[in-house]
Order: sequence, then structure tokens, then C-alpha cells
Amino acid sequence: MKVLVIGGGGREHAICVTLAKSPKVDKIWCAPGNGGIASVAECVNIKATDIDGVVAFAKEHKPDLVMVAPDDPLALGMVDALEAAGIRAFGPRKNAAVIEGSKSFAKDLMKKYNIPTAQYAVFEDSAAAIDYIRQQGAPIVVKADGLALGKGVTVAMTEDEAIAAVKDAIDGGAFGGAGARVVIEEYLTGPEVSVLAFVDGKHLKTMPSAQDHKRAYNDDKGPNTGGMGAFSPSRFYTDEIAAQCVETIFQPTVDAMAAEGRPFKGVLYFGLMLTPKGPKVIEYNARFGDPETQAVLSRLDTDLLDIFDAVLEERLEQMDIRWKSDAACCVVMASGGYPKAYEKGKVITGLDDVTDSFVFHAGTQKQGDEIVTSGGRVLGVTATAPTLEQAIAKAYADVNKIHFEGAHFRTDIGIKKG
Repeated sequence: MKVLVIGGGGREHAICVTLAKSPKVDKIWCAPGNGGIASVAECVNIKATDIDGVVAFAKEHKPDLVMVAPDDPLALGMVDALEAAGIRAFGPRKNAAVIEGSKSFAKDLMKKYNIPTAQYAVFEDSAAAIDYIRQQGAPIVVKADGLALGKGVTVAMTEDEAIAAVKDAIDGGAFGGAGARVVIEEYLTGPEVSVLAFVDGKHLKTMPSAQDHKRAYNDDKGPNTGGMGAFSPSRFYTDEIAAQCVETIFQPTVDAMAAEGRPFKGVLYFGLMLTPKGPKVIEYNARFGDPETQAVLSRLDTDLLDIFDAVLEERLEQMDIRWKSDAACCVVMASGGYPKAYEKGKVITGLDDVTDSFVFHAGTQKQGDEIVTSGGRVLGVTATAPTLEQAIAKAYADVNKIHFEGAHFRTDIGIKKG
């Protein structure tokens, strides 16, 4: 089979590597791909958001499946356009991808269907939002309503910080149209857990739990990023909590989307907070998370293509999806300055010295015989081992073999206990 994967980051590298293990897959394209993906797939110079370009390529080259991985093309309706052209596509349609594309939609859905989440209010007027912040006090959370590359969330520990976030989003246009509306939420406490699930419109199969590290610096300090690392499984996500989440959050969300006439087919990401009052939803994503995917797919022991087929054919309930017992740790190496301004084109050395990890490429390009940086998050060094502590140690041992000018990474991925 021939597969076209849309996207060019670490998540897409993980998806391509996992698909390449399938004996049924004999050709992979990736649009646009990156310097690492080029080793397992033919990279195609088409932007991930170029719906017309992707459809035209698919019509010409006739892949048996197009896997749309990133949030933007899903929210723009790439799956709808591919299906309209008679092309098999994996991922939610536009009317279902809105569960990530609009935080206010997601919050209203949870409220309507009694899915546990933080209290919230939605604003398009900064003065009204500021009044609300002053009434509620801090800490409080301010979120841009739309897609903002994982950077549209401010966990404000003071009222002044929250007010500044509102002004930046609504008045300053910091996130473009994505920040014209903001969701202001109650501040929740407890361990965070990410749970991804395959969903076929009616049923879901969860993947092993993971934990992301959003802040740029150690001890969860600094600005939010797309994710500086992840590990799997979570130390806190017990079988009892998992059963509770299936009953109160996961299946109710799938059922709610179906009831709204927006059946969700693809990968649904649940960002959870395990609060003293039970698990609550922080956010939904309409696709594989990044960098959780690098950790979680490293543990998959079932043919990923078979799972995609089961989702599309709505027979997921019959699938027996197997996972390795090993733990996994992914450490992101980022460009100096990320998530703010950073330089590109830095030569990466030491990749051939890595022995115990797999290096997923995110922001890289191949220039001649060299791999150079081309994005904020550059590499995801990912190791598996019988215990989480061993996986962490292996990943960091290999991180320290890789070098590029300005390289920045957290040194506490998987270490914090809360």
C-alpha cells in the first residue's frame, strides 16, 4: 500500500517510522516532511495547509490512504476535501476537528453533556474579560479560542499577568484571529496526564497514558511551548482512574460529538488534570499530540495501518491493540530562544553517535550531506526501557551526544513527581 502523511514535525516522523514497520506499506510520501523523515519517506514540497496541492498530488499519485496529522489542515477541512475527491483519508472532518479548533466550542460541549472540566467564561471584549478576572482573582487561566501552535495558553499566577494575556490576545492580536475570542478558566490543581485514543465515530481504544512538559524551562518555568518533552506511562494514571475517565469523559465525549452530528473519526487527545475532585478535561486535540506521539508510538506493538483501517471501517471495537510494557521518554532539543525568536540553519552534529535512542526530527532540513535546524523544536530524542528511570537516563545520555549552536533542552523531563 501507498500512504501519504501530511505534516513535517516530530509527530509525523514518528508516524512515518511506525507505518514503515508495516509489511503492508511499501511506499510513504510525506508533505512537506523534514530532514529525518527523508530517511523513511519521500518528502514532497507541499505545505501541510495547502489543501488544493495535497488533493492534486493525491489524484496524480493515488495513495491508498492519506493520513492528515497536524491541527491546521484538519481544522481547514483537508479530510473533507480528500473524501470529496474520492480519496481515503484518516483524520476528523472539519465539523469534528472544531473540538480542538475552538476552545469555546469544546467547553460548551462539555457543559452541555456534563463532562467534567474547569469552570469558564468566554469573551470577545477585553474590558469585560478584565472585569471577570478581577472578580475571580488569580491564579487563573487565559486561552486563545483558536489554534495557536500550543502557545495560546497563559497560566496566570497574578491578575496583572492574566490581564496582560487578555490584552495581548484580543487587543494586540498576538495570535491573529485565534485570539480574537478568549476562554478564561478556573485554575485547576493536580497531576496532568495526556491520553490519546483511536476513535471510529462510536467506539474508542485508548493508548497508554503520557505526560507532556509545556513550559520552556526546568521546574515548569518560562513561557508555554508546543511541548519540551514527554514520557509514558504516567505515574498517576491508575487502572481505576482510567476506568473512571472512560465512563465520565472519554466515551461521553465520543457520544456527544455523535449526538451533535459531528461524529469523530481519527485520533482524539484528552488533556486531563487529576484534581482532588476527580479527573477533569483541560483540553482536547483532534489529532496525535506532539511530543506525546513520539513516546507513545514507540510502545506500539500492533500494525498502525491495521488500526487506521479499523477506524475508517468503523470496526475499532473488534481490534486487539497491543502495547509493549516498556516505558518511554522523549526529550525535545530546541533552538536557542524558542518559543520566541530563534535562528535557523545551525549544523547538527553527533546524530550518528546516538546508540540507545531514536531521534525523531521536528525542525530539520537536509542540506547536502548535513542536517541543519529549520524550526523551534528541532529533535525529539526518544528512548524505551523496562523502567521509566532507565528510559530517561538513556534519552539524556544520547541528548548529550548531539550538538548544534544554541541548543536548548530541559533537564527534568520525566523527573518531576507532580
